Amino acid sequence: AGRVSEAGRIYFVTTVTWNRTPLFRDVRHARTASRLCHRTATWRDARCLAWVLMPDHWHGLIELGDEDLHRAVGRFKAAVSRAIKRETRRESPVWQRTFHDRALRYDDDIKAAARYLVANPLRAGLVSQIGQYPYWNAVWL
Repeated sequence: AGRVSEAGRIYFVTTVTWNRTPLFRDVRHARTASRLCHRTATWRDARCLAWVLMPDHWHGLIELGDEDLHRAVGRFKAAVSRAIKRETRRESPVWQRTFHDRALRYDDDIKAAARYLVANPLRAGLVSQIGQYPYWNAVWL
């Protein structure tokens, strides 16, 4: 069965690095991926409402426009891959092929989902306060 994408719907997306490699512990790679999260060209018709980049995965809240989710997330992953491969001459893939998504219901609290998402570094024990972690953002700030 294929993935269903609904225009205007918000999706909680998770994509994991190839073989769970902690690629984004490297500050250069983390900064590169973070910059691409903010570029309008990365998302085109979709909007990245909130995101967090962990050492071996990325979470985002993506609000779809007319384009399907697979294409929007694929463009983000491809942009990050191209940039990192340019920086490092990396041969192996940056990301696993697939990604996980969950459509938020219309009555879901979107800001609560965003708070949960950006609190990932706290739950993982990477920092003791979210302000200490540099690789996240949300449109409400």
